[in-house]
Amino acid sequence: MFGLEALDLARMQFAFTISFHILFPAITIGLASYLAVLEGLWLKTHNDTYRDLYHFWSKIFAVNFGMGVVSGLVMAYQFGTNWSRFSDFAGSVTGPLLTYEVLTAFFLEAGFLGVMLFGWNKVGRKLHFFATVMVAIGTLISTFWILASNSWMQTPQGYEIVNGQVIPVDWLAVIFNPSFPYRLLHMSTAAFVATAFFVGSSAAWHLLRGKDNPAIRTMLSMAMWMALIVAPIQAVIGDFHGLNTLEHQPAKIAAIEGHWENVGDEPTPLILFGWPDMKAEKTKFAVEIPYLGSLILTHSLDKQVPALKEFPPEDRPNSTIVFWSFRIMVGLGLLMIFTGLWSLWLRKSDKLYTSRPFLYLALWMGPSGLIAILAGWFTTEIGRQPWVVYGLMRTADASSNHSFMQMSITLVLFVVVYFALFGTGLGYMMRLVRKGPKIDEGKETNHGGPGQKRTPARPLSAADDDHADADHTVTKEI
Repeated sequence: MFGLEALDLARMQFAFTISFHILFPAITIGLASYLAVLEGLWLKTHNDTYRDLYHFWSKIFAVNFGMGVVSGLVMAYQFGTNWSRFSDFAGSVTGPLLTYEVLTAFFLEAGFLGVMLFGWNKVGRKLHFFATVMVAIGTLISTFWILASNSWMQTPQGYEIVNGQVIPVDWLAVIFNPSFPYRLLHMSTAAFVATAFFVGSSAAWHLLRGKDNPAIRTMLSMAMWMALIVAPIQAVIGDFHGLNTLEHQPAKIAAIEGHWENVGDEPTPLILFGWPDMKAEKTKFAVEIPYLGSLILTHSLDKQVPALKEFPPEDRPNSTIVFWSFRIMVGLGLLMIFTGLWSLWLRKSDKLYTSRPFLYLALWMGPSGLIAILAGWFTTEIGRQPWVVYGLMRTADASSNHSFMQMSITLVLFVVVYFALFGTGLGYMMRLVRKGPKIDEGKETNHGGPGQKRTPARPLSAADDDHADADHTVTKEI
C-alpha cells in the first residue's frame, strides 16, 4: 500500500512515538532547572514573586513529567517488539547505558520528586530546595545517558564484534564517543532555549490580555534574558557539532547541504533553498551563495565539502527531508536570536512589557524551540540512514519479523491512543498556563515552611479549583 513495507511502518511508528516523547523531556529538563533558580532566588531575596512563580510552574512541570515518563516507557518496549534484531546485535551496549540511566537519574528524580511537589509544608526550606536541585540534576543525568546511547549509534567506538554481536571492550570509549560531547551540549541547550520561549510565550499571552503584574513581568524578563544569552551560544555549539558530523558522517552533511558533486577544485557553495531530487541526483531550483558552504563547513575558502555522488546510492540519506528539516531548525534559531536582541533593545527603552508587536512575536515563538528540536532530531536520525548503528548495522537488518498488517494496526492504534491520551494531557497543561500564577498584591502573604498553615501545592488538581475562589485561605496556591 502506497509503496510502503513493514519496515517503513516500523520506522514511522518509532518516529511518531519519539516525536511525542522528545517534547516532554525537553520541557522537563528546562523547567526543572528553572524551578531550582526560582526557589533559590526566593530563598535569597524573600521576594514572594519567585515563590508564586515556583508553585505555578511546578504544577505544569508535574503534568509534563508524568507524560514524559509514560511516553518513554513505550520507547523502551519498542526496542524489543519492533527492533529485536537491533537489540540482539547491540543490546550489550545500549542495554547497560539505559540501565545506568534508571539507576542514577530515574531513581534520583523519583526519590526527590515527591518532596519537591508535596513537601512544601512538611520539610524545611533548605531541604526542599535541595530536593528541587536534585530533581534538576536528575534530568540532566538522564540526558547524559540517553545521549550517550544514541551518540554511540551515530559514532560507535569501544567495541568488538563477536559472533555477530557487539561486545563493549572500553566503556569510556563507548560513552564518550566522538559525537557525544557535542550532541549532549546541543540537546541540553536546546531544552533550555525551548523552555525559555515556552515561559516567555506564556507571559506574553497574559500581558496581551491585560494581566500585568510582577509575576508575569518576571516570567517574560527571565525568559528573554535566557533567549538573549543562550540562543547565540546554541548557534556556536551547532557549528562545532557540524564540524564533528562532517568528520564522522560526511554523507549526512552532503545530504543536509543538498550537495551532489564537486566541480574541479572549486569551493563548495551554500545552497540556501532548493529541492533535492534523489532520483535525478540533483538539487532543483537551487539558490546558491558561492564559497559560503566551504567557509561554514570547513572554515576555509578553498576546501571542498564531500558530495552525495561520492557515496553509493544505497548509502545516501534522504536529502529531500534532511535538507529542509535542517533549514527549519536553523531558521527558527535565527528567529530566536532576533527575539532576544529585540527584547534587549526594548528593555533599554522600557518597552519590553508594553510593545504589542514584540509580545505577539514572543507569543508565536512559544513552540519554536520544540519545533526546532523536532527538526534537529529528524535531521540527525534520518541523516544517519540507512544505518541504525552507523557503519555497522543497516536499519533494514535491525527490524523484527512483523507483517505489514501487524505494523499497520499497531501504528493506527498508536496514533489514536497518543492523540487521545497526550492530547488530553497537553490540553490540561495549557489550562494551567492560561490560569497564570496566583498572587495577591498588597496583602500580607504567608511564606510557608515547617509549622506554617498553608494549603499544600496540588500540581495535579490546580486547574479545577476555581469554584473556591471566595475563600482565599483555601484557594491561594503557595
